[in-house]
Amino acid sequence: MRMIKTTAVVVGLLMSALAQAHPKLLSSTPAEGANGAAPNKIELHFSKNLVTQFSGAKLVMTEMPGMAHAPMPMKAKVSGGSDPKTMVITPLSPLPTGSYKVEWRAVSSDTHPITGNVTFKVK
Repeated sequence: MRMIKTTAVVVGLLMSALAQAHPKLLSSTPAEGANGAAPNKIELHFSKNLVTQFSGAKLVMTEMPGMAHAPMPMKAKVSGGSDPKTMVITPLSPLPTGSYKVEWRAVSSDTHPITGNVTFKVK
């Protein structure tokens, strides 16, 4: 009986450690829901170092005045930042007035992909 309890505790600790190994989005620039000037770059800051070859993002315009077809992909370069916990999305042209969503995929050393998105508006 004691062996079963010990095994259960070890398995629980391992599962907890694995769950904590996933990267979490800590912040973004612009911040979630921001409404302001067009950014030259978008930065996503995560809790863990990213494996850049498996991480990435797409920038999508979701709404703009007079926009008939949404969403519209925006051309952007995605790269790692100087901090290995940062992903940088650089639009290849200035962003016009409208609403945007960054759809991201982050992979850290545990190799389990985590996805999410950040939305913001450009005046």
